Amino acid sequence: MKKLNLLLLLTVISVLAYAQSDLIAPGAELVRITGFSSAEGPAVDKDGKIYFSDQNNDRIYIWEEDKGCTLWLEGTSRANGMMFDKHGRLIACTELNNELGYFDENKEYHVIASGYNGKLLNAPNDVWVTENDEYYFTDPYWKRDFWPDERTEEQDVKGVYFVNKQGEIKRVIDDFRVPNGIYGDPDGKTLFVADMGDRQGGRQTWKYTMQPNGDLTDKTFYAPSGSDGMTMDNRGNIYLTSRRVLVYSPEGELIHEITVPESPTNVTFGGKDRDVLFITAWTSVYTLKMNVKGIL
Repeated sequence: MKKLNLLLLLTVISVLAYAQSDLIAPGAELVRITGFSSAEGPAVDKDGKIYFSDQNNDRIYIWEEDKGCTLWLEGTSRANGMMFDKHGRLIACTELNNELGYFDENKEYHVIASGYNGKLLNAPNDVWVTENDEYYFTDPYWKRDFWPDERTEEQDVKGVYFVNKQGEIKRVIDDFRVPNGIYGDPDGKTLFVADMGDRQGGRQTWKYTMQPNGDLTDKTFYAPSGSDGMTMDNRGNIYLTSRRVLVYSPEGELIHEITVPESPTNVTFGGKDRDVLFITAWTSVYTLKMNVKGIL
């Protein structure tokens, strides 16, 4: 593992002490690690280490509770949202060639899905891995500077897709304007999906019932906020990232807000006890000790 340069290591600072809530550990401070360009896609492994992407620099880093950050890989196919599957493979939405793929134990990249109905995907953004190692991913569209000029939006909608064990892909949501953050509950029944701009121009998060064949039913309004990325704690609260970290109860009531110096892009829980909230936010990542724990 490569070490980060000295400049990055020296930018670890405590930036803010929070008024306490029962979610946050007593005396906890928000700690900042800076030196990135577009921090995104945090994914926690079985040991509590968090892998996150820096897409503009085409890198993946690892954060460890007692060691800070180290560089894991350069040349990531422009990884964005990520999550580990049950076999320890790092599943990633990669935007270099508009794919869903994974990195194996040797850091080699493999494609899972690259198109739908004979057309290129828009730009896979965030992914949820089910208990059966099947995949839901969001596919909005933002033109990337690293794409060829002639690449355009080929899909007729900005959708959400499901990939089964056989590698078969199907579209399961087709009525969002900008699907983005996605997360499932631990019992494998409910999937939360954020729309960063609904038909009326607002931002909302919805929840669905996951069916054995991957279909999503029972679309239900959850929260009046979209989300770039999201996570869940062991009380069933959902953490959305939209200008700040918004914490919603299982019933969809806003119960807490966490403000960080930069607009957050994604969030997860990590650390040995899964009690560290890890927030990515463009040029920096932030950690905050919590009273609650993550579900992964």
